[in-house]
Amino acid sequence: MTDMQDIASRLARVQAALRAAEHEHGRAPGSVALVAVSKTQGADAIAAAYAAGQRAFGENYVQEALAKQAALSALPLEWHFIGPLQGNKTAEVAANFSWVHSVDRLRIAERLSRQRPEGLPPLNVLIQVNISGEASKHGVAPEALPALAAQVADLPRLRLRGLMALPEPTPDFALQRAAFRALAELLRACPVPMDSLSMGTTDDFVAAIAEGATMVRIGTAVFGPRLSRA
Repeated sequence: MTDMQDIASRLARVQAALRAAEHEHGRAPGSVALVAVSKTQGADAIAAAYAAGQRAFGENYVQEALAKQAALSALPLEWHFIGPLQGNKTAEVAANFSWVHSVDRLRIAERLSRQRPEGLPPLNVLIQVNISGEASKHGVAPEALPALAAQVADLPRLRLRGLMALPEPTPDFALQRAAFRALAELLRACPVPMDSLSMGTTDDFVAAIAEGATMVRIGTAVFGPRLSRA
């Protein structure tokens, strides 16, 4: 089996699992979008996933992503920036991505707004919440979310869409659901209207779908083991 066939078969299995989770947990068919996490993967792997029907891809590293975007510029791909974002990288992200999942402070949002090119539609942004309170994780504290959401929503050239989180890993399905439920409750309670929840990865996407995810970020199950960065 070629790499392209392997990716296509993996992608088909992931899509089937997403649809099964939607059905099991009472979600509308097709209500959960797949963002294929392509960090450390080559442009050829992304092209193979595109050929198998995938359109949205998530990247964590700006320079790596820009090289792949250049190599794949002929394909109508939707690029999501999903990693921690430094201030010196915001201009490149603002110009080359459709979504940013990892806004966690006003200064970054302001830079993205100011640097989003006028010829492009507003940049879709999600606020990353540190839902598990881990010191090692990025994200705004839950209690600080309403104020930050109001500030981000007022910025031009951005469209605040929702929330993202990377909860503390656990194999316990009930604990997975509890963390994702907490994020969904924050979205519902926030006075700023939002419609998107980016939560769930290869190891916990079923729990995320059960609790209302609209996007899941899956890499290993689509592409196989993560490659080392050069």
